[in-house]
Amino acid sequence: MATSTPSTAYSRDLGEELRKVREKSTDLTGAAFALKLGWDPSKVSTLENGKYRPSEIDLVQYLSMLGKDIDFFEDFKRRFSRAFDEYIVLVPDNLRALAMAESTAKTIMRYDPQSLTGLLQTPEYTDALYRMGGFVTEERIPALVQSRTDRQSILRRHNRPKCLFYIHEHALETQVGGPRVMEDQYARLLFNVHLVRVVPADAPVVASGCTLWEFEKAMPVAFIEGDLVNVFVQDPAAIVRARLLFDRLAEVALDEEQSRSKLAEYVGRPREDFDAAGTRLA
Repeated sequence: MATSTPSTAYSRDLGEELRKVREKSTDLTGAAFALKLGWDPSKVSTLENGKYRPSEIDLVQYLSMLGKDIDFFEDFKRRFSRAFDEYIVLVPDNLRALAMAESTAKTIMRYDPQSLTGLLQTPEYTDALYRMGGFVTEERIPALVQSRTDRQSILRRHNRPKCLFYIHEHALETQVGGPRVMEDQYARLLFNVHLVRVVPADAPVVASGCTLWEFEKAMPVAFIEGDLVNVFVQDPAAIVRARLLFDRLAEVALDEEQSRSKLAEYVGRPREDFDAAGTRLA
């Protein structure tokens, strides 16, 4: 019987990766595969759900049974060695843990002070944002735009997470792409205003962007997205700080109707106002 360990966003991602490796390499169910390994069936299930910290022997037995070589094992061992840390740092190109956290979350709260919420971005806005940043090569941009667009499908599910996105007015004012890009982006936000709360430009709040995911059967995770690294945080003290931030945002942000009116102002802005604003980096 495997001893269960509190999972993290990254351990759940790696467990899911193991399950996919098993399903691609054999027709055996998890229970049947466990019997072949001589394990209790719960051990495979717990491992593949990211709730078990495997030993090197566990990983060797699991992966060698699937025909994986020593290089595959060494790579997986290296990644799994930090999977249960309360702070996980990943390069931004590693989107699996992010997508899995979003797709399994019960609630998502996010604050964006400089650019617009990724789950509500139009493809054209995302494309222009990547080109402005200069942190990825041009040939990578189409795949990154498609990945972000694909992630937005969680908002159309019947069992979608409860979402609330706080967007600072500075992010609305920052011109990304041309006037048409911004017009379409404002319209997208207005259409989804039930998910949006605008933080006015003069609101007394200073904070960096942050996401807080809450899950049905796992600990909450705070997420800080950056151009160079993404950080997943499960430390209880950090979660308290994240909740305090969102409590503060709830106090200073416009309500739904006020946010609707504010976004309507941007949607109705004359085209020459966009041109006059120019292109400003966040």
